[in-house]
Amino acid sequence: MILQFISRESSLILAVTPANMDLANSDALKLAKEVDPQGLRTIGVITKLDLMDEGTDARDVLENKLLPLRRGYIGVVNRSQKDIEGKKDIRAALGAERKFFLSHPAYRHMADRMGTPHLQKTLNQQLTNHIRESLPTLRSKLQSQLLSLEKEVEEYKNFRPDDPTRKTKALLQMVQQFGVDFEKRIEGSGDQVDTLELSGGARINRIFHERFPFELVKMEFDEKDLRREISYAIKNIHGVRTGLFTPDMAFEAIVKKQIVKLKEPSLKCVDLVVSELATVIKKCAEKLSSYPRLREETERIVTTYIREREGRTKDQILLLIDIEQSYINTNHEDFIGFANAQQRSTQLNKKRAIPNQVIRRGWLTINNISLMKGGSKEYWFVLTAESLSWYKDEEEKEKKYMLPLDNLKIRDVEKGFMSNKHVFAIFNTEQRNVYKDLRQIELACDSQEDVDSWKASFLRAGVYPEKDQAENEDGVQENTFSMDPQLERQVETIRNLVDSYVAIINKSIRDLMPKTIMHLMINNTKAFIHHELLAYLYSSADQTSLMEESADQAQRRDDMLRMYHALKEALNIIGDISTSTVSTPVPPPVDDTWLQSTSSHSPTPQRRPVSSVHPPGRPPAVRGPTPGPPLIPMPVGSAATFSAPPARPFF
Repeated sequence: MILQFISRESSLILAVTPANMDLANSDALKLAKEVDPQGLRTIGVITKLDLMDEGTDARDVLENKLLPLRRGYIGVVNRSQKDIEGKKDIRAALGAERKFFLSHPAYRHMADRMGTPHLQKTLNQQLTNHIRESLPTLRSKLQSQLLSLEKEVEEYKNFRPDDPTRKTKALLQMVQQFGVDFEKRIEGSGDQVDTLELSGGARINRIFHERFPFELVKMEFDEKDLRREISYAIKNIHGVRTGLFTPDMAFEAIVKKQIVKLKEPSLKCVDLVVSELATVIKKCAEKLSSYPRLREETERIVTTYIREREGRTKDQILLLIDIEQSYINTNHEDFIGFANAQQRSTQLNKKRAIPNQVIRRGWLTINNISLMKGGSKEYWFVLTAESLSWYKDEEEKEKKYMLPLDNLKIRDVEKGFMSNKHVFAIFNTEQRNVYKDLRQIELACDSQEDVDSWKASFLRAGVYPEKDQAENEDGVQENTFSMDPQLERQVETIRNLVDSYVAIINKSIRDLMPKTIMHLMINNTKAFIHHELLAYLYSSADQTSLMEESADQAQRRDDMLRMYHALKEALNIIGDISTSTVSTPVPPPVDDTWLQSTSSHSPTPQRRPVSSVHPPGRPPAVRGPTPGPPLIPMPVGSAATFSAPPARPFF
C-alpha cells in the first residue's frame, strides 16, 4: 500500500525514523530508496529527540554528516502521550518544541532548521518547486484542450435554446449534412473510410456483381430434368403423329419456363439492396442523436420512401422479365441458330477464364480433417481457372496440394453447433476422392459474406453449385430414360438452343438489374433527401418539437462550457504563479552508498532498540519498546496541510 503512493513522481516522501532506533536499518529509508534512487523527493525526519539517553544526541545526523541524504534531515519533537491526555494545546506544543531546540547545546546552532514549522515551510517550498517545473507542460496541455473546444464552444457562447432562428438554422444544416453523408456512403468518399468492414455502396456493389450472379447460377437448369422436359414437349407437340423435324414451339416453351425462374433471384437482389439502404440510413441518422424526435422522423420518412420505391423497382424488374418472355428473338446476333446447334457436342461446354489466370487468393480453413491427422487447419488458397492450390502461408513457397477443377461442384454445409465458422464444400461429381481419403473438402470462412464471395469466384472458374437429382412420383431418383435416336437428336438440338438463348437473357438481366435498382431506388432516394425531405419534416411535426434537445445533449453543452471557462481560468492562474513565485535549487547529490549497502545485505533487517545516532564513544540509549518506523508519503497537493505537529503515537 505504501509503494502505491510513494511511487508517484508527484509525491514527497517523508522517511520518518525515531531517534532511539538504528537509522541504518530504517525500513522507511529503504523503501524510499527503491522508488526515489536519486533522493530528489525524500526528506528524512527524526522524531523523539527528547527521549534520547542523556549524553547522546543526533547532531551528526541532523547536520547530514552521518548517514547523509540528498535533502538532509529535519528533527521534530511532538507531544507525548501524557501531553495528549492532558490536552496540551498545539501552540503550546510548538512553543515547547522551539524551546527544546534553542536550549539544547547540540541543536541550538541549527534551531532555525529544526521543528515542525520548518518542516512545513520545506514542504511548501517543494510544492512551489514542483508547480514551477510542471507549469510548461501543464500550460501546453491546457492550451491544447482549450483550442480543441474553441470551435464547438463558439456555437454555444450566445446559445439560446428557445431561439427559433437558431432552431431553423440547425434543422437546415442537419438535413443537408444527412444528405451529404448518405451520398458519401453510397458513392464512396476518401474521408472517414471504414477499414474494418464493407459498408454502404461497397456492399451494394458486392450484391450486384457477386451475390446476384451467384443466385442466377444456382437456379440454372438440371441437365437430366431439362432433357426430359424437352422430350416431353416434343412428344406433346407432335401428338399422335411422329415428327420428322424439330419443332420451334418446344424451344419457345422451354425458354419461357427458364425465363420465369429469373424472377426469384431478381426480387431477392432488390430485398438485399433495400436491407443495406436501411442500414445506411440508420448510420447517417446517428449524427441527429442530439434531437431524438428529428432522428426518429427522418428515419421514418426516408425508410417509408425507400419501401415505396422498392415496390416500383420490383414491378419494373418483373416487367423486364415479362418483356423478355413476350418475344423470343431468334435473330439475336449472339444466338447460335439451328444449324450451329446441331453441330455442337452433347456435353455442356464450360466457359472458362484464361488458363492459369489467378482468380482469387486468401485464407481458408479445411474443416473436415480428423483430429488423428492434425485436425482443422488454415491454409493460403490460390484459385485459378484450372486448379485450386493451397500453401502453408501467403509466401506461396511450400505447396501442400493442387486440385484440378474438372468435375468439381459446390454444396452448402450447415455450420457446426459449437463453431463460429461458415462452411461450404467442394466435391467430385464422379464420386471420386477429392483430397486424400476425403470425398469432399469442407472449407470454412469467418463470415457468410466471405463464403458468398468465394462461391462467386468459383463460378468464374467454372465450378457450379450442386443440383438435386429429380425424383419421380414414387420418390425414386430417375437417372436415365430411353429415347429413340431421332428424338435424341431433336432433344440435343433444342438443348443447345436453350442454352444459347438463356445465356443471352442472363447476360441482359445481369446488366439491367443494377441499372434499374440504381435509377428507380438509390438515385431517387438521394434526390428525395436533397429536395423533399425538409418539406416532409415540416409537415410531419412543428419545428419546436423536432428540435427539442435530448437531456444528454443539454448536459454535454453545459459541461463543455464549464470546462471551457475552467481552462481559461486555469491558464490565468498559471500566468500569475509563474511571475510571482521563487524556487530553490535542488541540493547536490550526496554519498548515500551506506543506504544501498545496508539494504543489499539485510533486505528485512531486525530492528535494534538502541540509538544508532549516538557519536562514537557515547553509551547507547536505554533499551525499551519502540514502534516500527512509518513512511509517510506526502502528495505535493497536500503539502500545505502539514501545519500542525502530529500526535506522538503516530510516529
